[in-house]
Amino acid sequence: MPYHKIPNWTPGQGLEVLTFGLGHETFALEAGIVREILDMMPITTVPGADPMAGAVINFRGRIVPLADLRGAFGMEAQGLTAESRIIVIELPVDGNPVLIGLTADRVNEVAVLQADDAEEAPVIGIRWPREHVRCLVRRGGDVVVLPDLPALFARLTAPAGEPVVVH
Repeated sequence: MPYHKIPNWTPGQGLEVLTFGLGHETFALEAGIVREILDMMPITTVPGADPMAGAVINFRGRIVPLADLRGAFGMEAQGLTAESRIIVIELPVDGNPVLIGLTADRVNEVAVLQADDAEEAPVIGIRWPREHVRCLVRRGGDVVVLPDLPALFARLTAPAGEPVVVH
């Protein structure tokens, strides 16, 4: 597995994550990158922006891009519900911390995933692009997807016409 895809497992303690749902799937983000969970708020669509990050929100006086991971995982767009939330994360982009909002149909819980339950995405049978998945983790009869956020957002930060290189 490429180095950037290996989660930061803590020996004997696993990986603390925030689990959330998109459609019928369960995803997880490393708890350390989560800054806040927000109720839905006014969203401003950005004309001409990539559909994955086609809107912005005003988060504490800062304009923050709002991303919807559904498109990257081939999922249908869904309307907002009473359970819909925005998860504000902080990711390093070109060496600088950047706030990004992620839409979620629901936020589930903070949980600990174990390295022994994790596997690479299979070559056959997975319906998502493998390069969008860091790993899959078995948890209580379910499969939790850890998305590869640096790879997903790298294509949005590369200048037009230049190839995207993710380290």
